[in-house]
Amino acid sequence: MNPRLTAIAGRLKGSIFSIEDLPVVIGRETNATLCIADASVSRRHSQIEKEDEQFVILDLDSLNGTFVNDVPVKRRTLQHGDRVRIGDSQFLFLMHDGEAASQSSEVEFDEGQIVSGSTLQVRFNDALYLMARDLSALMKVSTTINAIRGMEELQKTLLELLFEVVPAERGAILLVDNGAQGPEAEFTSVFGLDRRRGPDESIKVSRTITKWVLHHEEALLISNQAEDKGFGATADSLTADRPGSVLCVPLVMLQRTLGVIYLDTREPDAIFDKDHLQLVSAISAITAVAMENARHIEWLVSENQRLIADFNIEHNLVGESPPVREVLQFIAKVAPTDSTVLLSGESGTGKELAARAIHQNSKRAKKSFMAVNCAALAESLLESELFGHEKGSFTGALAQKKGRLEIADGGTVFLDEIGELSPALQVKLLRVLQEREFERVGGTRTIKIDIRLITATNKNLEEAVNDGTFRQDLYYRLNVVSLEMPPLRDRQEDIPLLAKYFAAKYGEKCNRRVTGISAEAQARLRGYDWPGNVRELENALERAVVLGTTDHILLEDLPESVLESESPASAPATRYHEAVAQTKRQIILNAMQQAKGSYTEAAKLLGVHPNYLHRLIRNLNLKEQLKK
Repeated sequence: MNPRLTAIAGRLKGSIFSIEDLPVVIGRETNATLCIADASVSRRHSQIEKEDEQFVILDLDSLNGTFVNDVPVKRRTLQHGDRVRIGDSQFLFLMHDGEAASQSSEVEFDEGQIVSGSTLQVRFNDALYLMARDLSALMKVSTTINAIRGMEELQKTLLELLFEVVPAERGAILLVDNGAQGPEAEFTSVFGLDRRRGPDESIKVSRTITKWVLHHEEALLISNQAEDKGFGATADSLTADRPGSVLCVPLVMLQRTLGVIYLDTREPDAIFDKDHLQLVSAISAITAVAMENARHIEWLVSENQRLIADFNIEHNLVGESPPVREVLQFIAKVAPTDSTVLLSGESGTGKELAARAIHQNSKRAKKSFMAVNCAALAESLLESELFGHEKGSFTGALAQKKGRLEIADGGTVFLDEIGELSPALQVKLLRVLQEREFERVGGTRTIKIDIRLITATNKNLEEAVNDGTFRQDLYYRLNVVSLEMPPLRDRQEDIPLLAKYFAAKYGEKCNRRVTGISAEAQARLRGYDWPGNVRELENALERAVVLGTTDHILLEDLPESVLESESPASAPATRYHEAVAQTKRQIILNAMQQAKGSYTEAAKLLGVHPNYLHRLIRNLNLKEQLKK
């Protein structure tokens, strides 16, 4: 295991930080284990520790938050391949080098200059007409490598094919990044192979030769190098390893150099000649395209996996509080089953997100997920929406229409606000649950379906059953497995994570840079009781992003309802907002005193609606004072 952080974006891009001495403190201060000189990074931003053989990242109450796979976290166990974002910097957390042992030999660079030898230079274009020279070898190379998609397997096969036509002992393929050109380009990928010992033998290549070929885009042959005095006889590059012949050709595609192929031998009787140089040059022209295609395919696969992961994150519940962990544990238990699930809780607590999570983790995940809000449509329209209708079944039914239940066959149907269902539709839904069949509106043919039903409500269905507005038998059918979604006021520790998540989401959506939330705004967000739950918090953050004028969300960017709430004792409230709130309290207390405790009369005196007065009293925490 080789735990490390690889910087993929930001000031430290390209750097690799080994995780050895724990804990690893990440921040802006100079004595941090990993120092990031970035104003968007807190002095002590986050920390990586080890718990039970696993690595855990902790956010140290940073101003702008710590993100893992684009989700803000307070504490998260890191997995191999996780993306960690801190300020403007992004890192990949890696624990091991790969799933299987590498098939490549270790490749080392010799930093010396080229020793003189019998040297032959040939331009890349001069070798093209010779591609038919050894048609049999070229055809074998072409048909073999074009059937390979994996980059490592492609390089290994290419070197093995070269060993069949060139008397080389060792070979290496060295590649540069896409777009890297000129003398400053560096090799970012190396693959080496020893003809006899395979990948277990370390291979030393001349950096001078490989860089010269890469820069000049010309093939180079040095044979009997100890005797010839022609090419760079000023230093001893290959004396220690003493290869008898060296051959190096560029990999060129569409006038762009991808890298080089390097071959050498120490056998005194195996001397590379001009024919070998021309043949390898021709082979490199064929393989450059295949190699670029293989690299592109690997990038597409990794990008596809990243996009799928990002898509799933969008539908995950954000939060790490005990109530959220209980919800996730519930989802993990019920998702693999086909049981009907009833989700209850206040509006805006994320019932549809929970329903989607259940569907995505079930065996029906590849089938449809149909969401219907029972309160959004009139009874006649809802019946047609759910069950479909036949042509001519009612005025305006110009064609046959399949209902949501029929379309979702094999998948999951989510019925939100199930408590608003009319008695007639309750009977039809009960039959669907019992028999898994129904008829379209105006139809006579019975339609069989295979669906999983998840319902949600913000009402107390037991009270509705007692009142006679909801069928008892349907309630028992729906309430096989139930979960009450926690309100946001019961998971206040998740508010900073949610706020940072929504700020980042709408900052990107509105094309506005938002680097964090001020301490005053965060304190006021935590002090508000959020009657609209997560939905209200999301709307408040979207408003703040749209109306804000700085790269931080400030207290004055928040909605008035949040500003009216009493600032918690730990909040560093500003004088202006505290003075405004105090003035509102005094005005309301005076009005209530004049109205002798009557809310209606006090509302008239103030010129506001009684409901608004009730909200002000609740937000300003005046109930206890009014009771005295």
